[in-house]
Amino acid sequence: MADAAPEEVGQGPAVRSVTDVDAGGVPARFYRDRDEAPVLVYAHGGGWVMGDLATHDGLCRQIVHDSGWSVLALDYRLAPEHPYPAALDDLDLALAWLPAGPVALGGDSAGGYLAAVAARRARRPITAQVLICPALDPAMAYPDLDDYGLHRDEMRFFWAAFAPGGLAADADPMRMDVAGMPPAIMITAEFDVLRDEGERYAARLQDAGVPVTAVRHLSVNHNFVRKLAIFDAARVAVAEIAATLRGPASAP
Repeated sequence: MADAAPEEVGQGPAVRSVTDVDAGGVPARFYRDRDEAPVLVYAHGGGWVMGDLATHDGLCRQIVHDSGWSVLALDYRLAPEHPYPAALDDLDLALAWLPAGPVALGGDSAGGYLAAVAARRARRPITAQVLICPALDPAMAYPDLDDYGLHRDEMRFFWAAFAPGGLAADADPMRMDVAGMPPAIMITAEFDVLRDEGERYAARLQDAGVPVTAVRHLSVNHNFVRKLAIFDAARVAVAEIAATLRGPASAP
């Protein structure tokens, strides 16, 4: 994943300030283009066992460039050495570290799960959820799309590594109470085994009265949004994310 990042993601646009920080005990990277900007706390994908700040550097830069928001990207603890709830605890620590002000939560794939559950657990107002091809359902009821990149056997491994003892009800997006959750944008991909569960979760939010924008991108596979150097649709999706962050519900 790390070796492929330069070819798949690229360098991303220049950002005024990129600083490695200690976010309440969590290693993180702070991207800022302007002072006093609202902050998107971002959890990278990689099945809770892979990925780091470098693999998602280009995507974080693009979000900052397009949205005008700052991004705090987290190098949260990885499984299997640090299983659930370690990564969620790291998100809680980072949220508590940030000063008062508008904050959103986002992530791709496994990071999308972390963002969704952290938004439920948050002890401060969260203005938006940015969920990119998220892994949300440990029941793993997948469509027949294993030939397009992410395979259900990989997901079995990832879930077993992350939550070997299962999840509490309030950490399972398909069982937790979603009433009163922050507005969300849900990005899914046509050829992704995680497509249907993302859309089911978007429907759960909508049924609970949560404002949701759900967009299925056609002819792309899992986590296309990170691969800005390969997919034109990735830049479209980032523009959609930026529009959500700049919207009235998320304005500073």
